[in-house]
Amino acid sequence: MEKRVVRQDPVRALLDEAKNADLLVVGRRGRGGFAEMLLGSVSRHCVDHAPCPVVVVRGSS
Repeated sequence: MEKRVVRQDPVRALLDEAKNADLLVVGRRGRGGFAEMLLGSVSRHCVDHAPCPVVVVRGSS
């Protein structure tokens, strides 16, 4: 497994990596409704724009 630190917008970094991926797995904090509308959602954006299948995993509370 390769680990890297990328100083880039999270959505752009994930979508760039997804170009060469068979599957993109992203986490979700569980914010919804108004908070998500104000802050945006990395996982939502990845689901809508990734060139490969996306699995969104919700973290435990």
